[in-house]
Amino acid sequence: MMKHETNSFSPVKTDLARFEAWGLHRNEAVLDAYRGTNMPIAAYIELAEQRGAELVTPVAAEAMPSGLVEREAYETLVEWILAPIEAGDIDAVFLDLHGAMTAEHLPDGEGHLLQRIREIAPDMPIAVTLDMHTNLTEAMVANCDVMIGYKSYPHTDMYDVGRQIAEVLWDKIEGRADPVMAWGPAPVLAQTLCMGSDDEPMKSLQEATRREEKETPILAATVFGGFPMVDVEHAGASVVTVADDDPAAAEACRDRLLSQVWSVHEGLVYEHRPVMAALKEAKERNVAPIVLLDHADNVGSGGTSDVMTVIKSVIDSGLQGVAVATVFDPEAAAQMHAAGEGAEITVDLGGKLAMPSLGLKGQPLRLTGKVLKVTDGRWIVRGPMYTGVEVNTGSTAVFETGGVKIVVTSVHHEPWDAGILSENGIDPLACRYILLKSRDPLPRGLRPPGKSDLHAGWTGRHDLRQLNPHL
Repeated sequence: MMKHETNSFSPVKTDLARFEAWGLHRNEAVLDAYRGTNMPIAAYIELAEQRGAELVTPVAAEAMPSGLVEREAYETLVEWILAPIEAGDIDAVFLDLHGAMTAEHLPDGEGHLLQRIREIAPDMPIAVTLDMHTNLTEAMVANCDVMIGYKSYPHTDMYDVGRQIAEVLWDKIEGRADPVMAWGPAPVLAQTLCMGSDDEPMKSLQEATRREEKETPILAATVFGGFPMVDVEHAGASVVTVADDDPAAAEACRDRLLSQVWSVHEGLVYEHRPVMAALKEAKERNVAPIVLLDHADNVGSGGTSDVMTVIKSVIDSGLQGVAVATVFDPEAAAQMHAAGEGAEITVDLGGKLAMPSLGLKGQPLRLTGKVLKVTDGRWIVRGPMYTGVEVNTGSTAVFETGGVKIVVTSVHHEPWDAGILSENGIDPLACRYILLKSRDPLPRGLRPPGKSDLHAGWTGRHDLRQLNPHL
């Protein structure tokens, strides 16, 4: 596994330490970290063990989205992956990749990796699982045998698609199938906020891929929304299809899906609303909890997660019963740990990181309040995305000021699971408002009828117990 969603405008550096902060495991530790989780690599492990195969797991590495991957970090990860292939010990390769990795020296991180594998082992059977936000390239498709991407956003189907495409490659290995692929780009640079798989138009696009897999000879069909926050020529939406020894079927399916993507392309453009207008409407809603998304500062898209603009607006607007997740500020978190639970302190929160690509300097927000809780930031995800994976947000604290409780972390974390609140002593169901530095945190089936865009971000009523069934 080698995963990173690269934002070339982000000031946050992506070195090997950033992979270590989120998840970097070697050899047998890979099995311990991911066996039984809701990840593509877990499906690979399960199917291989069922067949009695000998597993070689040189590395599983993932970093939170951020700036260009440093050359040394990229080349280190690639060399770890290539080493057992170069040694001639491998019969097939199963890769859990992202699809939007860009390094300092390479615009297409995944395509380059796959090319390197093919140079060593031209006939090696290779399966690849990719994120829905993949920026697909010819190099990626040309240098593997089968490929698939997530159909859900939030990504609750990671294990399912991993198993689906792994089974196709096993059929090839065992002589039951001869898969072929077709792919093509769409001239669409979609906004990630328009890619929720419970919202149109992505809902219909992903339903179409499922129909193709169910009602036609297609083994796998994927619509990628792409990732727009990276300055590469190949950024954008695309389609890839897999058929069994039938190139014409793969191409026809690809063309049908590309046509559908273009027919709805206007729906992939997002219209923002003023923050104070959104907060005014949120105040008037007689439902709870209401979710507000500070999506422009989402670490899941490469944001710094320390911009205080929306949080200041929430405080100034007088909203009460607010939980905020998360603010990245190791300095403030250390100050809170030193003060201890129950201490009253004044902190300059956030605003530590400048954004040179936007010509912006950091602007901390001075706040006085109470340290409610301090933790080591380690917990296990029990919700539907990354299920079973250990999270590490580093030294973490909950800081209360007025009617707002803020989760402050020392490691970047996108709050896509309710555990970021419940594991830090905040009951999400008791909150009036939940402000998340995230994009689209609601899994399938949680959105109310219609769509309420109260930005800040998406706002609406839902049952947080479905975000985390253990609540």
